[in-house]
Amino acid sequence: MQEASEALEVESLDLEGQGVARRPDGKVVFIEGALPGERVHVKVLRRKNNWEQGTLEALLRESAQRVRPACPHFGLHAGACGGCKVQHLHPAAQVAVKQRVLEDDLWHLAKVRPARVLRPIEGPAWGYRWRARLSVRYVAKKGTVLVGFHERKSRYVADMGTCPVLSPAVSGLLVPLRELVGSLEQRDRIPQIEVAVGDAVLALVLRHLEPLSLADQARLRQFACAHASLGLQWWLQPKGPETVHPLDEGGPQLGYSLPEFDVYMPYRPTDFTQVNPHINRVLVSRALGLLDPRPGERVIDWFCGLGNFSLPLARRGAAVLGVEGSPTLVARARENAAANGLAARTTVEARDLYTLTAAELAATGDADRWLVDPPREGAFALVKALTELRREGARSASVPGDEAGGWQPPRRIVYVSCNPATLARDAGLLVHQAGYRCSAAGAVNMFPHTAHVESVAVFDLDPEAVLGPVD
Repeated sequence: MQEASEALEVESLDLEGQGVARRPDGKVVFIEGALPGERVHVKVLRRKNNWEQGTLEALLRESAQRVRPACPHFGLHAGACGGCKVQHLHPAAQVAVKQRVLEDDLWHLAKVRPARVLRPIEGPAWGYRWRARLSVRYVAKKGTVLVGFHERKSRYVADMGTCPVLSPAVSGLLVPLRELVGSLEQRDRIPQIEVAVGDAVLALVLRHLEPLSLADQARLRQFACAHASLGLQWWLQPKGPETVHPLDEGGPQLGYSLPEFDVYMPYRPTDFTQVNPHINRVLVSRALGLLDPRPGERVIDWFCGLGNFSLPLARRGAAVLGVEGSPTLVARARENAAANGLAARTTVEARDLYTLTAAELAATGDADRWLVDPPREGAFALVKALTELRREGARSASVPGDEAGGWQPPRRIVYVSCNPATLARDAGLLVHQAGYRCSAAGAVNMFPHTAHVESVAVFDLDPEAVLGPVD
């Protein structure tokens, strides 16, 4: 590609951590390695009619927020680790950028402005990642094993000896794991090691494409013994996630605690839990504070998972219905409720939350408050069903003699999001069609040094909203 000659002013960052600039003709240019406020030359790698993409070639004016990356494997060079995108931006500035992304998406995609901007939730910038999926590759030509994240925009595994965003215990295992895998008979048939760090256990899930020999199993046990101070446990995964099982039965249970609510959450290493336990504790506390449940109220926790929010809600005295799509997760959430002595106040049901209809939502019954914590796809079906019921209620109320009773909407919704775009889409429905106002919203820095934006938003029923009839 021909290189651009004119200097460009970088205006913002996109969701991939790339600087965004515009040419005089309005064409958007995405620039890896550039930061807002900088003046740069870019080496163009891709060119389309409406946009270009490239890498930073020359830095003519540097941002005051640019810092020296702490990790030696970070950068734009060949072989650089792709696990982080913005280590060159000061952590405080990263949070400000994510807050701006949230507000911009709410406004530009949904014409929604929160009445109050919440203070961002922040935590440790390093050593925060307690969950990870590490790729493994045996390089026969070099007689070595690589264990880590993929290289930037590549299928190859980065040559890593340390990782400052991983839990220090896990970072310290990267080189020993390379040596261990290199000693195994099946070293060329092991594609990944999944990591889950709990309060007292460090679980490693070894994905192996062929059965492990007794000698290889013995090597795994020796490795666990050598790192017994970490509470290291081996789990094996011969096929899909459903085949995961411990190498040896017994031993301490993997889990994490929420001390403020006297809750302990056991889980399997392949279950979904938050990557950042420090932020998760603050997020649960902030979400419950915003939701403000009262003893005796009924609260629905949509996409409840293992009970991360359901059990603290029940501990606060609410009657909680947790709804989850996976029967396996439903069973585990019920087990966790029982283990914490909260089964009497916690009901968990399986429901397909991506095809939920208005009739199915009405059959769920009324609730005073909702906690919604969906995956990246958002909660469109749920919000659409709520909108239909709200507008149907407005239609019934406008017909003389027609009862407007029946199903009642929640007075408050706290929406925890891991994708500002789908949050904005759902917020648009809630505010413009379902009769809610966005009372507050703020960013959650769950993944420092990445462009990943998590957030929490509050929606309150607006008594002055005017709802039209169902289309």
